[in-house]
Amino acid sequence: MTVPPGPPQPAAMVVPAFFVKQRITVMVNRYEIRAANPDGSEGQLLAFAEQKRMKLKEEVVFFADEAKSRRVFSFQARQRLDVRAEHDVVDEYGAVIGSFGKQFGASLLRSTWNLSAPGLQAVGRERRPVIAVLRRVWTLIPYVGDVWVPFVFHFDFDDTATGATVMVSERQKAIRDRYAVTVPDPRLDFRVAACMAVALDALQSR
Repeated sequence: MTVPPGPPQPAAMVVPAFFVKQRITVMVNRYEIRAANPDGSEGQLLAFAEQKRMKLKEEVVFFADEAKSRRVFSFQARQRLDVRAEHDVVDEYGAVIGSFGKQFGASLLRSTWNLSAPGLQAVGRERRPVIAVLRRVWTLIPYVGDVWVPFVFHFDFDDTATGATVMVSERQKAIRDRYAVTVPDPRLDFRVAACMAVALDALQSR
C-alpha cells in the first residue's frame, strides 16, 4: 500500500512578514531586517546585515544585532565578479540552506531570479514589465533637472511547480531603500527569504 505524501513541512525558521531597510556608508552597505507587527508597523530587529564593497566574491553577512556579537547566517557568490554567479545561503555553522541566482538573459529586460530551498523551487520577476524597461532607460540619464526620481518596483516569487506565491518584496517610497516582504509559503526559511530580499537591493544593478 502506498502512503500518500503528507503536507509540506515548514522551514526551521518561519517569519511571514518583515521589513528591510538600507543604510548607506562610504565602504559598507548595511541593512536592518525587522519583524512586521500585526498593525503593519516595524517590530523587533531580526538581523543586521553588512555588505562590504570591493570584494572579489560578493558576500553579505547577517548578525544577531547591530553590535555584530554573533554571525547568524550569510550568503556568498560561488564565482568571482560574475553577473551570472549563483549564491549560497549558509547558516551560522556553514551549512547550505538555500541558494539563488539571477537569470542573466531574462534580466536584460525584466529582472528575473531563481530561488531554491529544501523542497522548493521558485522564480521571481519584476511585477511590472513596463517599469522594468523604464528603469533601464533611466539609468542612462539618472539626473533630470537635478532631481533623481527612484522607481518603485516589486518582485513576486512563484513556485515553479504550482504557480503559488512563495514570497513578495515590495519597495516602498522612502529616501532610503525600504522593502516590505511577505512570505506566505511556510517552506521558505526566514534566513533564505531575508538573503533574497537583501540581494534584490544589493545585487540588483549587477
